[in-house]
Amino acid sequence: MKSPFGDYTAYFGDLHNHCGVSYAHGSLSDALRNAREQLDFVSVTGHAHWPDMPEPDERIQYIIDFHKEGFAKLKKGWPDYLRGVARYNKEGEFIVYPGFEIHFNSVGDRTIMYKGLKGEILYADYIEHLEEWLRQLRLKGQDAMSFPHHIGYRKGTRGIDWDSFNPEFSPVMELISMHGCSEGSENTRPFLHSMGGSDWESTIQYGLSKGNVFGFLGNTDHHSAHPGSYGHGVSGVWATDLTREAIWDALYQRRTYALTGDRMDLKFSLNGSPMGSVLKPVHRRTCSVSLKAGGAIDCVDIVKNNRLVKRFSSTDIAPAKPSPWIHSLLYLELGWGERNKEVKWNAKIDIEGGTIKRVEPRFRGLEVVSPVEGDDSKSVSYYRSKCLQNDDQSVSIKTITTSNPNNSTNCSQGVCLELMTRKSGVVKLRLNGKKFEFSVKQLLEGARTGHLGNIDSPAFRIHRMPVKHEWQWDVSFKDTKETEQDQYYVRVRQKNDQWAWSSPVFIRQETEA
Repeated sequence: MKSPFGDYTAYFGDLHNHCGVSYAHGSLSDALRNAREQLDFVSVTGHAHWPDMPEPDERIQYIIDFHKEGFAKLKKGWPDYLRGVARYNKEGEFIVYPGFEIHFNSVGDRTIMYKGLKGEILYADYIEHLEEWLRQLRLKGQDAMSFPHHIGYRKGTRGIDWDSFNPEFSPVMELISMHGCSEGSENTRPFLHSMGGSDWESTIQYGLSKGNVFGFLGNTDHHSAHPGSYGHGVSGVWATDLTREAIWDALYQRRTYALTGDRMDLKFSLNGSPMGSVLKPVHRRTCSVSLKAGGAIDCVDIVKNNRLVKRFSSTDIAPAKPSPWIHSLLYLELGWGERNKEVKWNAKIDIEGGTIKRVEPRFRGLEVVSPVEGDDSKSVSYYRSKCLQNDDQSVSIKTITTSNPNNSTNCSQGVCLELMTRKSGVVKLRLNGKKFEFSVKQLLEGARTGHLGNIDSPAFRIHRMPVKHEWQWDVSFKDTKETEQDQYYVRVRQKNDQWAWSSPVFIRQETEA
């Protein structure tokens, strides 16, 4: 039987993030160079408009002021922004969509993204106004979408009002970002921003319970010119090729999934139809999951109608047959060290007795959110990390790490290599001129660390290398009809606390969605 994903490739992007084109930090050029290091597609979004902004108030006047200044900056620089987007876009290699953001207290924020490389800022006063504008543009051949983001805030405080949801322009919505996870009431990644916690009636699961049809995205909402900043959120899409047309089609067909950070090839289908599909009612359902994760898998959940109906764990997975070759993942982290100190790294990884099949940079941007923080002087570069694969046995990294500000915020930089190696293979590191060496056998046993100097000096960690049956799973679950309007999605948790969520497959009497 042909796989429902046989014609598709997984591509990764971030469609909601910010830089200094409005009231965030860093140049558009830095943002797009950072994106190009570890993403296939991107939209760098400017803060544009807030029609129901709070009335002047001494306590929050600084918030009102920086928004107004940011909006004016984006408006003035919009032509330069469009030229910059077009300059970095390269079909087949790196796709850039122009976009901007509108705040709505009443119905929740929207990210507006154009399919083509041109478009104007739309200063809509309310959501119906925005959608009518988008409808008129579409009739003229200029397509755009408007998806909700950080939806979990309470309605009326920039969280989603589900009565405003319209799949005509919102085929997908943001489940995870640096704001937190909006899946349900009990989540990984709680909402910690000053705007408040998440509210049940603003969650993904609440929206699904009301019969809405939409796919899932992960984005960073990063504010320091670093789309794809590791651990803040990323979107996976299954598309025919890396073109704006194919990525756009995947978004509208909801062949999308949300990730916290680690790249995963997550394939979920029901009765042979891929994630995002809308199917007519059928009594017997087979849920199939094929997963290549970014680390050792802890569990894979099948969620039906917002309830966990099946959990797969390592006890359900047969060990791989013995082989002289090890198919594994090597994740190197660089960072730590003395508080309030930056370290420049010149790192090289050499693999003896094996080959590198894939390189995945795991770079983080500077942890600056508020526009009243950070340094916007032109001498400050927000493009601080580069990765180069020298050949099939060697990778080089140049990066800057900042010491962790506390014991719960990770500021390391890293790279993950997919390897095919013998157990007798050797991993050699050269870090700022110092040499370290570990056997594959050692790394299969557990993580290894080292320092560039004494205690509190910059350090590195090579995570344990998982064997194939720990990070590549194929599982299925048979189920039967519950109602005429069911939906299923998959949730993945890795042992390193990185997550993924597939878009649902929907069972509906009507299948026009």
